[in-house]
Amino acid sequence: MNQRAKDLLKKGASELGLELTPAQLNALDLFAEELKKWNRKINLTAITDDEGIAVKHLVDSLSLLKAVHGPGRMLDIGSGGGFPGIPVKVVQPDLEIVSVDAVVKKISFQKQAVRLLNLVGFDALHVRAETLAAQYAGHFDWVVSRAFSDIPSFVAMALPVLKDGGRIVAMKGKSVAEEVTAAEAELEKLGARVECRHDFTLPGSGDARSLVILVKK
Repeated sequence: MNQRAKDLLKKGASELGLELTPAQLNALDLFAEELKKWNRKINLTAITDDEGIAVKHLVDSLSLLKAVHGPGRMLDIGSGGGFPGIPVKVVQPDLEIVSVDAVVKKISFQKQAVRLLNLVGFDALHVRAETLAAQYAGHFDWVVSRAFSDIPSFVAMALPVLKDGGRIVAMKGKSVAEEVTAAEAELEKLGARVECRHDFTLPGSGDARSLVILVKK
């Protein structure tokens, strides 16, 4: 990434309360460069400029650490190009992460990025999230997603693989209050409830963001 993008990444992380080490900054830069390289061949992201990648992918992913912390096991559902899982793993290495996506090319990219960055305890799987309960029932401390369009569908996939006492985190943008209100009846049926919500402005962009944290009832 160019220097302005690196500065935006460092400043944005700092505003989230994260002081990135030179090694972490270097790893995130390597990841961004690999993303751009692969994106020329396969569609991983519509965001291709350095500053956009720094803020709308990397800083946005790291905002998850407002709600998630290691040690523990985290599942990232519908992870696409590895967001938020790979940036989170770089900064919070004591999280064991399983990252799943239904698109094989996106998982191939994630596997390459994991090799490039020498990440240990990160598994990228080409599976549908609905099938995970067979292998991972009650396994994860955290189940997260930044890609799902509606909260009840995400929660329905997350509950079977969530540990007792675990947390589900939906990463959302604006209009989240209405979405949460609309989801309440469906969440009740599923046996889940909203525990709390972190609303904040994404550093470097001014965009509204929210982390909706849900628990089993």
